[in-house]
Amino acid sequence: MTQPPFIVFTDLDGTLLDHASYSYDAALPALAALKDLGVPVILASSKTGPEIAVLRDELGLAACPAIVENGAGLLPAHAAPEVGGHAYRDLRRALDVLPPALRGSFRGFGDLGPHGVAENAGLPPEQAAMACRRSFSEPGIWSGSAADEAAFVAVLAKSGISARRGGRYLTLSHGGTKADRMVEVAAQYGAGRSVALGDAPNDAEMLASADIGIVIANPHGNALPDLAQIARGEIRRSTKFGPEGWNEMMLPLLSEWAL
Repeated sequence: MTQPPFIVFTDLDGTLLDHASYSYDAALPALAALKDLGVPVILASSKTGPEIAVLRDELGLAACPAIVENGAGLLPAHAAPEVGGHAYRDLRRALDVLPPALRGSFRGFGDLGPHGVAENAGLPPEQAAMACRRSFSEPGIWSGSAADEAAFVAVLAKSGISARRGGRYLTLSHGGTKADRMVEVAAQYGAGRSVALGDAPNDAEMLASADIGIVIANPHGNALPDLAQIARGEIRRSTKFGPEGWNEMMLPLLSEWAL
């Protein structure tokens, strides 16, 4: 594999994709420029392998691996996603043995089903069905208090299950972050410089691990921590939202690094 000039790792919802419409059109100029330079764009999302595989093909990025389900898994380049497995079944079993007072406040995708996910996330039915085809993690809606959420997370932690809050959902998994998978992907390409873009707390490690971490403004999500103290490289912030912010930040960076 030829070593590229650098690698781009990007979150999807609220970052490369518009929060409401899920469109990436505003980022097309920057994506085209990256393609011309031979820069791999690694999609890194809470989305499942089936969801990301469709978008990856649509964007012409099938030759790039992708980080799926918040870093709980990796979809190899040109590979078809695998669905199901013991990791997801174990998550659902752990939920089913929780005290009813805690279990009742969490509705995972396995509880909502494709119809409920479509309604909640504003997805077309076919996309919602793909979002429910999970292998490594379980996103869900938390409807209880902050104190009960802390108790919920603490009980699951005793079973080796971690909980991460993204832009829209609380996601459960057996561990692994986008930053962990980022290291694996960088090794495949022979390391080199990296840029990471994201908008939510579950992107924090990935942003802090990059040479340049770019926080995309998101008025709908939870604020990210102050990354300046933990970042390996430089942290920048967009003024525009979603794909407009993506384009706003990437085009000037390409000009900088081209010099």
